Amino acid sequence: MTLLILGLALFLGAHLFTTLREPRAAAIARLGEGGYKAVYSVVSVIGFVLIAYGFGVYRTSGWINVWNPPVWTRHLALLVNLPVFILLAVGRRPSWLKAVTKHPMLLAVKLWATAHLLANGDLGSMLLFGGFLAWAVMARISTKRRPEEIASLAAMGRPAFGRRDIVAIVAGLGLYVATVLWLHPLLIGVPVIARS
Repeated sequence: MTLLILGLALFLGAHLFTTLREPRAAAIARLGEGGYKAVYSVVSVIGFVLIAYGFGVYRTSGWINVWNPPVWTRHLALLVNLPVFILLAVGRRPSWLKAVTKHPMLLAVKLWATAHLLANGDLGSMLLFGGFLAWAVMARISTKRRPEEIASLAAMGRPAFGRRDIVAIVAGLGLYVATVLWLHPLLIGVPVIARS
């Protein structure tokens, strides 16, 4: 559990630091743009590795059950996760989906974390997914208040639904199916759909 918590502190702390615009600007002034990005990347990677390794250790030797979610929450989690992959495929270029969601990646993280909180009742999952949900909410609030972000969204306007949106939907659905059937069991070690 300690490694998981340390990983979350490093990874989410680094990402939260970017929302603090004045301290971030001071760090860039001190380290330079390249130096800041290098430190940010190293801390994020170390945090991510500790999260993955720490959660694996927790799952095999330190599991702490808090509540037992009903079976239907797993089905709901499958449904809530479906738009996550589409949102991740939206990217940064102007499109109808980007204009409607404003920040598709942050929305994807919020949906992903919420879905996993619904389906998992153990302490480690609550820390992991609750931490990501809290960060995504704070990052969205911070982003909404940035003048450059407001100007960027206003300049984009509301493009018509088009090719980029179709590509995001098709790519997202393909990745969703691949994750549910193969990638989640392979990478996470937990089957999404129980096979009899």
